[in-house]
Amino acid sequence: MDEKTLIAKRVALEMEHGTLVNLGIGLPTTVANYLDASLEVYFQSENGILGLAPAPEQGMVDPDLTDAGGGFVGAVPGAASIDSAVSFGLIRGGHLDVTVLGGLEVDELGHLANWTVPGKMIPGMGGAMDLVSGAKKVIVAMQHSAKGKSKILKRCTLPLTSVRRVNLIVTELAVLEPTDAGLVLKEVAPGVTVEQVIAATEATLIIPEHVGVMPVSENVAAAKA
Repeated sequence: MDEKTLIAKRVALEMEHGTLVNLGIGLPTTVANYLDASLEVYFQSENGILGLAPAPEQGMVDPDLTDAGGGFVGAVPGAASIDSAVSFGLIRGGHLDVTVLGGLEVDELGHLANWTVPGKMIPGMGGAMDLVSGAKKVIVAMQHSAKGKSKILKRCTLPLTSVRRVNLIVTELAVLEPTDAGLVLKEVAPGVTVEQVIAATEATLIIPEHVGVMPVSENVAAAKA
């Protein structure tokens, strides 16, 4: 199993029945592919879809149905198309149960930096600031390191997305929970040791007496989201 699939499958286990969930651009959008088939979860995209489904099979794509990153998606029965005002009203009004976002950096305080790299051209700041501030639960789905350097830092060096503390961080190595005391190592990936996670992390981690191993569900949905 590749790293991104492992991350997406683990994040999918955080989804709960009957919730409204936003999936950010990139890796987070794949979470819908690994949802437990017994769950009914409504995925929202800030470009105006409520009731997102995984991309349909080849030849069945509707070019008018895309996620916020422009990738093709499907729609569940009863899905709605809404304008940007309503879409961001849901986000800013606190109606989202969960948002799953990618990350450039996260630090010991649970702060996320994911919207810009100074000096690099970007099309706009997107909806990340609204999502981190407005959703009830914020999950960061990201790779643990980039170009040999940890992305889990003592303090973020990039501009923060929000001063709000995120709720959970899932990487290919570990599941981390930001708390008042610091970053708690909750789980390690299968075949990964606590010592390997510590060595790959710049931030200081709190190691509880028991550290679990990431469960990965095989009961995934085929076409339902």
